[in-house]
Amino acid sequence: MTSRADILGRPGWVAALLVLGLLSGCASVRSTRVQLEPGQGAAARMPAGTSIDIEFQPRDADAAAQVRLAVERAIPRLMRWGNFDDRVTIVVHPNHAALERAANRRGHDFLRAWARYEQIEVQSPRTWTSRGASQAQVDELLLHELTHSLMYQIASDRLGWTRKRIPLWFREGMASYTAEQGYRLSSLEDLEHFWRTHPNADPLSQADALYQAESGIVYGAAHHAFTFLVRRYGEEAVKSVLQGMDRGPDFDQAFRQAVGLPPENFLQDFRRYVQLRGFKGARPLRPPQPRPARLVPLPTPQ
Repeated sequence: MTSRADILGRPGWVAALLVLGLLSGCASVRSTRVQLEPGQGAAARMPAGTSIDIEFQPRDADAAAQVRLAVERAIPRLMRWGNFDDRVTIVVHPNHAALERAANRRGHDFLRAWARYEQIEVQSPRTWTSRGASQAQVDELLLHELTHSLMYQIASDRLGWTRKRIPLWFREGMASYTAEQGYRLSSLEDLEHFWRTHPNADPLSQADALYQAESGIVYGAAHHAFTFLVRRYGEEAVKSVLQGMDRGPDFDQAFRQAVGLPPENFLQDFRRYVQLRGFKGARPLRPPQPRPARLVPLPTPQ
């Protein structure tokens, strides 16, 4: 029998795993591999050696097929940021309780997946609703979660990624921006109202404390802050932040070097933009430019 190590060690262009009859050594979980060759399919531009594996129980074979298709569709959209440096395993869990245990996130009823550097935990799409999940819903979720893993791999290695101190607003904002999930999140109007009615609560700087009780506004604030960052400084600045962390600095230092100001100052700019309702006046999001000195003629004495 082919061992899992033999299968996972083969080079090639890998989109996902499907159940094709090879057993991974665990009687209840099956996994195998489908290879996409260069020039074929959605992974045509995926670097050689990249591997995304899917593990699942037999009853979730159909759900795993949805996940596989979502991975294939995600690949071209992910590569705007860079390439995976390491293998990623997607584990499809049979129910929500199993997901919470794997993610170590108790009481997170809204959770459908949890991503780390090398592994993504996913609640089986079969169980999301009484009728299961649509392919479009699975596509969106997997693009979001794969963005997390890609971000961690570009920014660091499997030993150092947790030490980069990437704030929640940047992590979730980058994932929802890539997956174009703004339509389903709290709006800028909602965010302005929250800040006006909760002057001592900040879903950006206090995101970790508010995450479980106020997940809607936290995710919305993250998405809009990251979108503001991209519109003002461009996607190249985001890539520079990630690449800067890979060279050693943590998030704060890499952000300062890439954007030209500390992240807390950037967040102050964004909060001011929201509170002054700049989005209503269609104010430009370009970074402020220094203006040349201008001589103003004095009024003629009467």
